Amino acid sequence: MQSADVIGFCAAFLTTASFVPQAWLTFKTRDVSGISLGMYSAFTVGVALWLVYGLTLGAWPVVVANTITLVLALSILVMKLRYGRKTRS
Repeated sequence: MQSADVIGFCAAFLTTASFVPQAWLTFKTRDVSGISLGMYSAFTVGVALWLVYGLTLGAWPVVVANTITLVLALSILVMKLRYGRKTRS
């Protein structure tokens, strides 16, 4: 494995792992009040495009990181759409 790949995997691990606490908290509390729908929508599309880019280049650190991040971001986005609507009584 080349040193560039090691750096890529380390960066991928750290940036992907940074989403785990937010995803865990969101799943646990279902509180999405602090989540921006616009930001997570744009971010999720961006991550999907990074995944396609990584697949096109065969850059496995990019593919692995963005696959995991896409799953986490999509999960948070779905929860925002599901639980973010407030009903007035």
